[in-house]
Amino acid sequence: MKEWHPFRIILSEGGSSPTEQLELFAVLNLGLVESLASGVLSPTEAIQRFYHADNCLYVRKHLRNKEADAIMSHGVQLPDLFESLPVEEAQRQFYHELEAIRSLCLKLLEKERALSVPARATP
Repeated sequence: MKEWHPFRIILSEGGSSPTEQLELFAVLNLGLVESLASGVLSPTEAIQRFYHADNCLYVRKHLRNKEADAIMSHGVQLPDLFESLPVEEAQRQFYHELEAIRSLCLKLLEKERALSVPARATP
């Protein structure tokens, strides 16, 4: 019988530029939001696999981006919603948090895209 090993994403293992790291971070989080919204990934699994302390610390120290830090903060609190709120309210707040993460990811991607596009020369 095969033994199942859960994957764990560790951001510090990527060796790209800070801009590429932020873009990868945003795209990865968009995938996590989709997985959480569809039920493929539980909030507890999301913490174990991505929103863990190593990545939170890495984002704060190395990415040094307020949107990225806010994304991690939203991700870390997802399981707590179901422990502290009634089921219906927790579910509503869960989707609200996912939307907040999604919005921050899109903002981060737009910001990085704007920085990487050269300014047009005016005639």
